[in-house]
Amino acid sequence: MSVITDHEPTSLRKKLALRGIDGVTLLLLPSVIFVLAIFIYPFFYGLMLSFTPIREGGMFANYIAFFSDPYLYNTIGATLRLAVPVTLLCVAFAVPVAMRVRLMKHQRLLTTILVLPITLGTVLVAQGMLNYLGPQGWFSRTLMLLHIVDSPVKLTNNYWGVFLSLVVTVFPFTFLLTLSYVTGIDPGLEKAAATHGASAWQRFRHVMLPLLVPGLAIAFCLTFVQAFAVFPSAVLLGAPSGPTRVISIAAAQAAFEQYDFTMASAIAMIMGVVQLCIVLLVLVIRNLFYRGATSGGKG
Repeated sequence: MSVITDHEPTSLRKKLALRGIDGVTLLLLPSVIFVLAIFIYPFFYGLMLSFTPIREGGMFANYIAFFSDPYLYNTIGATLRLAVPVTLLCVAFAVPVAMRVRLMKHQRLLTTILVLPITLGTVLVAQGMLNYLGPQGWFSRTLMLLHIVDSPVKLTNNYWGVFLSLVVTVFPFTFLLTLSYVTGIDPGLEKAAATHGASAWQRFRHVMLPLLVPGLAIAFCLTFVQAFAVFPSAVLLGAPSGPTRVISIAAAQAAFEQYDFTMASAIAMIMGVVQLCIVLLVLVIRNLFYRGATSGGKG
């Protein structure tokens, strides 16, 4: 009996192995179930819900209503006007900061300081900046004390308040991604270029940048997705019914003010499509960059 008992599990493992299923594959099962339950199922549920409108007009009624109302479809442009500049600025600043930080002795301390806003959360940062940048906040009072301005600077309830809040909350995330890519490049390559007389700009342009492009493209995409989903900053620091009425606010109003969850799902699907288009555009540009670099090298 013991021989048969010991032989059966071995036979079962062999059968599973022949089908490409081993212990490591089985360990992936909980994560696959989690992704299906938390991400895949809600996405398809929301997609189907968006095609079952409560208003008349057929299955595309929600999408027709969205693109027929300027107050709704203008939120796409308002969100892009925030997300794209914030993403470009964060990536542009993250590269030189990461290049410098990797050479410092106290890299861990400085990295901890730079990523501190991530631990605070977007709501706490927005509320703190509302007090700091407000008409009676420290920023305006300091400028007036130094006689730089005569009246408080208006940085709240407008575009710039949301912009600054997004930079504060998004930059640490971009910096961490960029730092991981920069530190992964062999420093010997840069030293070899310096040995051959290349200047700092030439080393960056011809050695570091081509190696950083894949990482920067991914960092841009992830940063853009995070900035595009702005909500607390747009409500607390912006003008929710004006220039900072982003698409996430439109979705929230449809769901919790109008109680039209089908319309909210349609707006969420439109958000996903817009983000996907920008991500695909960035990846296409990255591939064109590589093709140009390859053809230039062959030439």
